[in-house]
Amino acid sequence: MMDDTTVDWGLDAERIAVLLAPLRRRTATVQEKSVQGKSMHAKSEQESVEAARAPTQDELFARVLWSVVVEPGDSVAGLLVQALGAVGAARLLLSQPTPEALVQALGSELEHALELDDAQHALGRWAPRLRGGDVVRALESAARCGAHLLVPGDPEWPLAVDDLGIHRPHLLWVRGTVALLARPSVAVVGARAATGYGEHVAMEFAAGLAGRDVAVVSGGAYGIDGMAHRAALASGGATIAVLAGGIDRLYPSGHEALLTRISQQGALVSEVPCGTSPTKWRFLQRNRLIAALARATVIVEAGYRSGALNTARHADTLSREVGVIPGPISSAASAGGHRLLRSGGAQCVTSVPEVMELAFGGDAVLDLGDAGTPDSAREPAAHTRVLDALRPRRAQSIAELSREVGEEESRVRAALGSLELDGRAALTPGGGWVRARS
Repeated sequence: MMDDTTVDWGLDAERIAVLLAPLRRRTATVQEKSVQGKSMHAKSEQESVEAARAPTQDELFARVLWSVVVEPGDSVAGLLVQALGAVGAARLLLSQPTPEALVQALGSELEHALELDDAQHALGRWAPRLRGGDVVRALESAARCGAHLLVPGDPEWPLAVDDLGIHRPHLLWVRGTVALLARPSVAVVGARAATGYGEHVAMEFAAGLAGRDVAVVSGGAYGIDGMAHRAALASGGATIAVLAGGIDRLYPSGHEALLTRISQQGALVSEVPCGTSPTKWRFLQRNRLIAALARATVIVEAGYRSGALNTARHADTLSREVGVIPGPISSAASAGGHRLLRSGGAQCVTSVPEVMELAFGGDAVLDLGDAGTPDSAREPAAHTRVLDALRPRRAQSIAELSREVGEEESRVRAALGSLELDGRAALTPGGGWVRARS
């Protein structure tokens, strides 16, 4: 329920409109593309429906306020917003209520009333952050880094995160292609201290998923996360990095170039405002968002205390599928994943088609060819044809290769990305492709 009564934000409406304007640029969404080519009447009808659902200025500002005041996953704030709407909950917060007033406001709205102690603790942790200047700075910082403000009710809002219930983000800050959040996706996560085996497997699986038009979701960290992002980008696919800090703080610093590239060719996502530092708690809460966005979570390598296991637990809580790629029995980097398999908390996956079946069911399973031919399951036919067409000295463009092998350019690009990661294809300074020398 949303309350549209005017709220005194301490800023005039024109100032708020100016702050919000650069963060609400219209992007080409999946929904908008779907109506292209239809009659003007049908198009205007859809636009009218979208306009009726569009969040108001107060709704937007209220959600920014909540993102500044509370930590990710704050259940009391989630209860307030769920019961009173973002604006109504913000109005109550700005009135500096007593714990008793907070409990009373929620008592008639919820099946389980809020405990007085919980209300008191919540108000105590929110009060130090309740400063109007911080909200203004968050909006200004977001505008400077080219962020987009996404809230529930927007056409591009990923409905999958609503499964988090009262722990759902109040908004999402996005740098990059907002429409990617609506794409079918699989999370590929694992150890930061990855082995060579783990890195190779992460690249192969991410490239294979990207080649099947699946967005690869991960956390932008060292090790498995970074390899998954790189492979998706190299294959010409889509990738989403969910950050534990603000999207203007590219962390870890060693991945600044990678994360910048993701912001240009994919999407960086965070629920905390710009300028926020990543902390251990925020990393753990970030994992719930990774699990919610993806249809399935695949663990490549995870030790007994790996954060990837936390992502798997969130996925299981959300009734999402979890897959584990087995590693050597002697590898400590795979011990956590193997324990997850033994407990029945995940399924064993050993190929990209198996991941597709895990995530999307029979509709998305590709033809595996002759099951008696291991190479056919390991390498798609397009990869073989593209490799055969590459020449060791004369560089060829993607368009040339597409004509020669009889495949779409998008599939040729994906095959080249995978072959490059395997060291079998190389991109020349002139932009052409050659067969790599062995």
